[in-house]
Amino acid sequence: ADHMADLGFLPVVRRLLDATPPTGQRLLFSATLDRGVDVLVQRYLSEPVTHSVDPEVAPVASMTHHVFAVALADKPAVVHELAGGRERSLLFTRTRHGAKKLAKQLTAAGIPAVELHGDLSQSARERNLEAFTNGSTRVLVATDIAARGIHVDEVALVVHVDPPAEHKAYLHRSGRTARAGASGVAVTLMTPQQTGDVRALAKAASIEPVITRVAPGHVAITSLVGEPAPRRHVRVASPAPAPAPQRAARRTDGRTDGRTDDRDSARPSGGRGRRQAGRSSGQGRVSAPANGRRPSSSGGRSRRGA
Repeated sequence: ADHMADLGFLPVVRRLLDATPPTGQRLLFSATLDRGVDVLVQRYLSEPVTHSVDPEVAPVASMTHHVFAVALADKPAVVHELAGGRERSLLFTRTRHGAKKLAKQLTAAGIPAVELHGDLSQSARERNLEAFTNGSTRVLVATDIAARGIHVDEVALVVHVDPPAEHKAYLHRSGRTARAGASGVAVTLMTPQQTGDVRALAKAASIEPVITRVAPGHVAITSLVGEPAPRRHVRVASPAPAPAPQRAARRTDGRTDGRTDDRDSARPSGGRGRRQAGRSSGQGRVSAPANGRRPSSSGGRSRRGA
């Protein structure tokens, strides 16, 4: 319910609830409670009772939180090292374009990855999620669409490639690991420009992450990931060359239906070719008129002789 309010679906939810009988039983389920849900509770529930399984902000005790401070130029290589381990890992980006791009880059580098975001059809989402679930690929690159309601066993590592905008999203993303009593690790990559935002995020989420400045090959990365998995390069078929443009079909009367490269063939004979020959043989000469007089070199009138 809280995510529906965040995404602007609250008016639609209200219309749906308005269409139900006012005496009916209504149950609202939400991972977190906020003011968006309170609006629905106050309007549509009578004498509501709240059942809370966990505190409102409840980072999992079996989860370890890390913040890797990384230079922007080193970030792609660090992401590849974090995703290159033998365990199942889930990488989060802020945008669909970022998820597509990163999944392609990882696959091209020998780390097979699938993507999960809103631009995919339902069948493509199910196919990619199944590949991640059954272990045919160990890396899933996703937007926040995968942060809620998706349960995959044995996700050892969650990487916030792009830090989320607010702490609830951080908790939901990180909650894909350390499930059902298992342990897990959440890593947030922090560039120098994101330092203030990430510190505020950690404070709002009530976590105290281990902050480490890293570069590619840093021991903090290898200790989390362990032995890297063998790279599996996937051969991508090159696109077929475009067919050569076909010449216009020749008609039965000897002409063609379209223009050809031989443009001079449509000109009358003796035209341009004869002029070109004249220019080449007598270029720079001026022929005298029939009366034998030379033309005046000045632009004015010619004088008569006395």
